[in-house]
Order: sequence, then C-alpha cells, then structure tokens
Amino acid sequence: MPPHCDTLDGPVVTAAKRALETGKVNLILPWAPKAAEEEIKSAFGRAQQVRKLGKAAADLADYWFFETVVRLHRAGEGAPYTGLKPAGLDWGPVVPRAEKAIEKGDAKEVIDLLSHTVADELQRRFSHALARKSYDENDVDAARAYIQAMLGFVLYSHHLYTNIKGEGHGEEKAGGHEH
Repeated sequence: MPPHCDTLDGPVVTAAKRALETGKVNLILPWAPKAAEEEIKSAFGRAQQVRKLGKAAADLADYWFFETVVRLHRAGEGAPYTGLKPAGLDWGPVVPRAEKAIEKGDAKEVIDLLSHTVADELQRRFSHALARKSYDENDVDAARAYIQAMLGFVLYSHHLYTNIKGEGHGEEKAGGHEH
C-alpha cells in the first residue's frame, strides 16, 4: 500500500486538522470505525484542552491526536499502525489521479492509466511465458523456467482479477473496512 492515509499530508490527518481547527469532532469520525468513536471523541477533547496551553503544547497535542486517529483508521482497515509518515511522500501515479477524479467527477484518467498499465504488464508476462514455451523436455532447467513464467502469468492474471472484483479499500481482508 502506498503511503497515503498515514502521512502528515494525507486525508486522515487533513480531516483531523480541520476537526481541531473548527472544534468539530464529527469531521474526523467517518475516517475510523464506529467502534472507535468514543476513543476519538475522548482524544479530541483532551487535545482541545492541551492546545490552550501554548504553541508547543498545541503542536504536541495535535501530533498525538493525529497518531490516535491514524492508528484507529488503520485498525479499521485491518492494517497495522506503523507510525505517521512525513508529508511529501510519493503516493505513486494512481492515488493523486483517483483523488482528482473524485474532485472532478470524472474517472476517465484513472481508467485509462490502469487499463494501459494492466495491458502492458499482462502482455509483458505473457510474452515472457510464451518465449519459454518451446523447450527440450530433457532440459529440466528450461522446463522449470517455462513453468515459472507460465504460472507467473496465470497467477498474476488470477490475482489481478480477484483484486479487481474485491470490495476495495481493505475489505478483501477478514473483517473488512469498518467506517
């Protein structure tokens, strides 16, 4: 998973900042499972109190609150919390395009990128397997290279299909994504 929800400029921390700045805890609640609401509300109240004690205290309270909500968000994905990541990390080509698509109401750019990427990668793996298909049956190493390439193509295709048909954002995992 690319860095995204656990970065200081990601959507969870952005929502947490807005919640702290406006005093509206409801702005962050949708980013975590319902079961985490009480913990978030408690952390929000404590952070709001500590923020009144000065800039250094506010910075510390904010960071602690960000860690709390990201940890709870990640738990809702069934994923471990590995700490906050710095802002400015490369999210890869898909995440920014997907976010832009939501903003614009048009998924064409994401669909085109993914379609071309899938086609190119499937063709590469297919060609790799096909190039190894004709081998001397007495050459076990060549046969093994073909089997590995053929299974690489077949299994990649299968996993790609099951991921495409999956529920999405963390829901393939046991327990699903609870927001």
